Amino acid sequence: MNKQELIDAVSASTGASKSSTGETIDAILEAVTTAVQRGESVQLVGFGSFSTGARAERAGRNPSTGKTITIPAAKTVKFTAGKGFKDIVNAS
Repeated sequence: MNKQELIDAVSASTGASKSSTGETIDAILEAVTTAVQRGESVQLVGFGSFSTGARAERAGRNPSTGKTITIPAAKTVKFTAGKGFKDIVNAS
């Protein structure tokens, strides 16, 4: 399911217009992105939580030359599925 299909499904479920639903989904995604960018965790009970993690600097190999390179440290985004979401997925 892509973003437009999500908008269509939510619009059909709620009876709201597609443009209004699209704006609402955009606002939700922006709020989640901003919070995670600030290092906060976003928890949606029954669905899951979004948070940040850290990946340490490490050594790697350039696949074309075989030369060892240093891969810099980076922040990561983590999603952990909630119990309700896992139960629904595993029920089918």
